Amino acid sequence: MQLVRFLFAAAALLVAGPAAADGPDEIFSKSTVWHLLTPDAKLVVYGIDDPIVEGVACHYTLPMQGGVKGMFGVAEEVSDISLACRQIGPISFKEKFEQGDEVFSQRRSLIFKRMQIVRGCDVKRNVLVYLVYSDRPIEGSPKNSTSTVPIMPWGDSAAPPRCGDFVED
Repeated sequence: MQLVRFLFAAAALLVAGPAAADGPDEIFSKSTVWHLLTPDAKLVVYGIDDPIVEGVACHYTLPMQGGVKGMFGVAEEVSDISLACRQIGPISFKEKFEQGDEVFSQRRSLIFKRMQIVRGCDVKRNVLVYLVYSDRPIEGSPKNSTSTVPIMPWGDSAAPPRCGDFVED
């Protein structure tokens, strides 16, 4: 019995992944399915800052399974993830980036599924484009969400940067 508990605890740690100082901030959660003796299924809202583009924050919502599988971290989480990104201050770029660069990634199942937020630049319109999706090595997932951040002047700052100047060829 001890071995089974150990294996469940190890599986839960694998799903959760290592805690990172710059990881997502949990903003709040809302229960969607009540369970008597195990955790409820819920929607959890997280916030992250773009690690390369200062002045941009994204919020995403993940469904978290409850019940026995959710309690032990072995539930295959669904791919329904929503995303909203906004300019929250003057925008500046720390370095160049490639179209589709990963902003954030998180494991969504014990082994195969991963949620990813990636960034691109609509050079013509000077708009940052963020895409969230989950992937599986074999099947993939068509479920996704897109959010855009037009790069605008902030306060008394000079003209905003052009994201196209920071996209690697």
